[in-house]
Amino acid sequence: MATQRLGIIMNGVTGRMGTNQHLIRSICAIRAQGGVALSNGDKVMPDPMLIGRNASKIEALAKAHGVTRWGTDLDDALANADDTVFFDAGTTLMRPALLAKALRAGKHVYCEKPIATNLNEAVEIARLAQGSGLKHGAVQDKLFLPGLRKLDMLRRAGFFGRMLSVRLEFGYWVFEGDLQPIQRPSWNYRQEDGGGMILDMMCHWRYVLDNLFGEVKSVSCLGTTHIPKRWDETGQPYEATADDAAYATCQLIGHQGEPVIAQLNMSWATRVRRDDLVTFHVDGTDGSAVAGLSACRAQSRVATPRPVWNPDEKQSMNFFDQWQEIPDSQVYDNGFKIQWEHFIRHVVEDAPYRWTLPEGAKGVQLVEAALESWKERRWVDVSPMHI
Repeated sequence: MATQRLGIIMNGVTGRMGTNQHLIRSICAIRAQGGVALSNGDKVMPDPMLIGRNASKIEALAKAHGVTRWGTDLDDALANADDTVFFDAGTTLMRPALLAKALRAGKHVYCEKPIATNLNEAVEIARLAQGSGLKHGAVQDKLFLPGLRKLDMLRRAGFFGRMLSVRLEFGYWVFEGDLQPIQRPSWNYRQEDGGGMILDMMCHWRYVLDNLFGEVKSVSCLGTTHIPKRWDETGQPYEATADDAAYATCQLIGHQGEPVIAQLNMSWATRVRRDDLVTFHVDGTDGSAVAGLSACRAQSRVATPRPVWNPDEKQSMNFFDQWQEIPDSQVYDNGFKIQWEHFIRHVVEDAPYRWTLPEGAKGVQLVEAALESWKERRWVDVSPMHI
């Protein structure tokens, strides 16, 4: 059994997601386990090169996690033929140009979502990647969440019968910054910096809907800025110019050709009273299920209770107790790490891989359709993409 090195240039990993999910819980975790196993029994050991604009910050991050290579010159890093993969978790505004530069330097590319802030740039970079002959991928981490994997198992088992609807509830209260410290970056709430709920989250919901429930055919969306004034990392007030909540309805065509309605409520100005920060409630003729990040609970047709509407008496049923929890039938690894392993196998041994940049462009397509719907106050069709 042999172990081969894979040099990976990691750009923009000093941010929360880049540090926690991609560096620590993915690449460092893969290194700690001895690499990624290939189909022939060999191993691939990722060798990261951390790139950032702030030298002291990127050096401290590298030293904290046992990474020996770091720098501030991306062009110099791209010129190194020993590093064959480029990963970007920086700002969305810069992503298409950085991906194009890496592709032209002959690097395989992998990136966070969204792959661009607008559909034209998303399609352009996806086409460049497709025509390059290089490997490419976009993060679609929600598909690997334990809760959604359990939900997908129910779907594949035929548990729902004919699927009727999906109701998504996502979000939590993001502190404004005056009374409590902010827990999300301030740029998330400035449209000019690439912020906004619709841009951030509709990319996720596109691949979740398409893969688990049905192909998105149309969308009606209302966005809003509930909190117009926030305070940044230095305690200075600023105008929140991006949407911090959105309320959408999507029409889907299910995997068996049936119509499915999806309702998507997402907000950074809501207080949580549900099982998790995100829940997916699926109703079907034969059963229903509710999945969060980790847990999934189901209620079959034959186990459905018969509540009685009586506004004159206190409700005697505890509806939360009437659902059966789907057990952990396997060990569920970190979703970001799982997709990294898939991509590394795709690069090294050409293993099948479907979470490509064209799939990432579909997410941006739904973003633009949702924004158009909000602006024009109408339903917008989502046509098939050909890249």
